[in-house]
Amino acid sequence: MVTRLSHTGLTAALLISASVVACAPTVKIEAPDKPIEINLNVRIEQEVRVKLERDVDDAIRNDPALFGLPTDTAPSSTKGKK
Repeated sequence: MVTRLSHTGLTAALLISASVVACAPTVKIEAPDKPIEINLNVRIEQEVRVKLERDVDDAIRNDPALFGLPTDTAPSSTKGKK
């Protein structure tokens, strides 16, 4: 009887330890297959747009008649200038 209890207890202990080991989480760290791509187009487009707006403001200020504006009402706003 004693051997049966110890045999049953040993079997239960082995099953519990095996289930704990089987449920242990694993973490794998791998390098990606494709290279990482960082898109910086937004900043470049904004910079180009600001430069174009400044150029247009300067052109309107220099020759308002070219854009169909009377020469005495040239826009005086310097929006976007530093």
